[in-house]
Amino acid sequence: MSAESDFRFGFRVLGDCRQPRRLVDADAALQGYAACDPQAEVDREAYLSAFQFAGDFREHLTATGSTAGFSGPCWAAWLWFDIDRENDLPAALHDTRRLCTATADGLGIAEDDLLLFLSGGKGFHLGIPTSTWGPTPGPNFHKTARRFAERLAERAGVAIDTGVYDKVRCFRAPNSKHPRTGLHKRRLSAGELMNWTANAILTHASKPAEFALPCPTYTTPGAVALWAEAAQLVASEANARAGRVAVGNGAATLNKLTLAFIRDGADKGDRHRLTYSAAANLGELGAPLAPAVALLTEAALDSGLPPADARRAIENGWHSVQPDVRPACEVFGGAVVAVEPAGGAG
Repeated sequence: MSAESDFRFGFRVLGDCRQPRRLVDADAALQGYAACDPQAEVDREAYLSAFQFAGDFREHLTATGSTAGFSGPCWAAWLWFDIDRENDLPAALHDTRRLCTATADGLGIAEDDLLLFLSGGKGFHLGIPTSTWGPTPGPNFHKTARRFAERLAERAGVAIDTGVYDKVRCFRAPNSKHPRTGLHKRRLSAGELMNWTANAILTHASKPAEFALPCPTYTTPGAVALWAEAAQLVASEANARAGRVAVGNGAATLNKLTLAFIRDGADKGDRHRLTYSAAANLGELGAPLAPAVALLTEAALDSGLPPADARRAIENGWHSVQPDVRPACEVFGGAVVAVEPAGGAG
């Protein structure tokens, strides 16, 4: 597998997530937003890729004009958590504090080495530096990241958005402006997160501000062990999936969890994951996307997912096993720091 230094590519979206993508140097783009560089245009809505990629991703974008269908390896310098509570920012703040404490106390990562933000909307983002356990890139890195995040969130007793761990997910850029609230994704220190009221944090986010990205060089055994546990879980799930195919004489079989989800929905902490996995299972069976949406949407909505989140989880799950079918809207365009002139559709 290539070294982490090879995984320098990402993408940027200026405007909402329906807007074009373009290749950027992932580290340079993040640094640009942290520094409020004029090229970042922090008074606009903007997103960066949640994961980083090697040269095969650049080739995929150049050849297809799309991020969809990319199945190669990925990596990340930061593992992101999204904690949203609809119309209840104090509850989101309470849960983010618990997750911050679990990360510092349970994994041994210094609070000053975490990236903490008001998202600009209805919740908070937490970034953990992966340098503290040194995970290697791979095609299932994003899946292991999700299991790692879920395990840590479970320890904290906090529900997180698991849609963040889709391989080509857009993630709101630091300091960028939320289009609905007019607030910026403003960094918070651990002390500010722990001691300020929700109203004080909202006032703080009325304008962007430069900040320095932490560069921890130590290793934490707790994070190493949790990543190994997550990787083993991903491998076990892959083996179970292969077993279902074997039982079906080479064809995928309908998962009992899919039936249970359609019938009963899911609890709040599992609703993104189970919606996604049910859609993936239907995709394995060869179901077209439209019937998968029709079968799963009601259960996803009954579980409390907003309509847009339900649709996104279903589409992402289905596309995870149908990589050759790509949405027509995913093309690429403007960038913060372009690695090279971009081509492709749109």
